[in-house]
Amino acid sequence: MFKKLRLKRLIKGCKKRISYLEQKRYRSQAALVAAILSHTTPDETDVEYFNNYTGQINATRDKMHEYQSELEQLGKKN
Repeated sequence: MFKKLRLKRLIKGCKKRISYLEQKRYRSQAALVAAILSHTTPDETDVEYFNNYTGQINATRDKMHEYQSELEQLGKKN
């Protein structure tokens, strides 16, 4: 039972972190879209930030899916 609560808390934390990282990524994403629309080369720092935040988001999502799978397995056992 304690493990289920822990997993639910971890999943909730992952969702909050993903939301936070997505907000941080919006600025660089907007700069990239603006560069594409104006047919200019995007600034390298914007590209780096976008890639960095996207990588962190994907890693957190993968972790969250692991937690969800583990939680589902615990649900099937009971």
